[in-house]
Amino acid sequence: MINTLTEKIKKLEAPIVVGLDPTMKFVPEYMKKQAFAEYGETLKGAAEAILAYNKGIVDAVCDLIPAVKPQIAMYEQFGIEGLIAFQKTVAYCKEKGLVVIGDIKRGDIGSTSEAYAVAHLGQVQVGNTMCRGFEEDFATVNPYLGSDGVQPFIKVCKEEKKGIFVLVKTSNPSSGEFQDRLVLPKDSRDAAKARPLYEIVGEKVAQWAAECMGGEYSYIGAVVGATYPEMGKILRQIMPKSYILVPGYGAQGGSGKDLKPFFNEDGLGAIVNSSRGIIAAYQQEKYAKYGEENYADAARAAVLDMKEDIRTGIS
Repeated sequence: MINTLTEKIKKLEAPIVVGLDPTMKFVPEYMKKQAFAEYGETLKGAAEAILAYNKGIVDAVCDLIPAVKPQIAMYEQFGIEGLIAFQKTVAYCKEKGLVVIGDIKRGDIGSTSEAYAVAHLGQVQVGNTMCRGFEEDFATVNPYLGSDGVQPFIKVCKEEKKGIFVLVKTSNPSSGEFQDRLVLPKDSRDAAKARPLYEIVGEKVAQWAAECMGGEYSYIGAVVGATYPEMGKILRQIMPKSYILVPGYGAQGGSGKDLKPFFNEDGLGAIVNSSRGIIAAYQQEKYAKYGEENYADAARAAVLDMKEDIRTGIS
């Protein structure tokens, strides 16, 4: 699947992933009224409104972008109905030819991690039948429980030719509380040898990546926030064959000029995420002229602007 993602990025000249992270405050009022009229002000009503909203955005941008990234928490808050909307969103995106990155940030141990991997990337046995759950193409994985929390995902990736993005240096302001901590090598007290934890995790990702190569790049990628370009530069060197999923663009403060360190010299190696900056573009002053009736057109305009900003920033 990493080969498919790379080829789509090349073809579209758009290293962009749209985060489908809906909240009810993003959904236009007329869509909520329609859903509530049929299903009431219920979890089902909310889920149906979100699904309709997602479909509108996907229809408007699917010819411009290679991938989408639905964040599962935004669906889980609506319970089982929300998870159904998540599953239907994934299926709809794949019908439209998009690569789907499930932003699930799972990370556990043993059989629990195996179950997460199977649920989102693999197959589960039901009697004599093998069934698929959510069917994303990639998933985000939290490595901070260690290798035994990641290896089940790697196993499924090898079986299914799918991929993962491992959290290395996240975009949130407090990420440094743990990820930037200096760590000494075992049996050393030399402070000069201490290194940030995120670099150590990056080295581990590079090791995993070497074992799971697609063509030019590995099935095993990394998450590194656009809000930390200097760290991104270091991690790009540590993980040359891993695609970097770059959150933090737009609403979190990252811009095109911050992105060059995340890309390799071939112009590849990174895919940049924007969520509310695109899906709620109509609520921004810049795109207010579209109005909520044309929220999807506003999202399309925001993608085109993002594409140009990235092109300028990394050229």
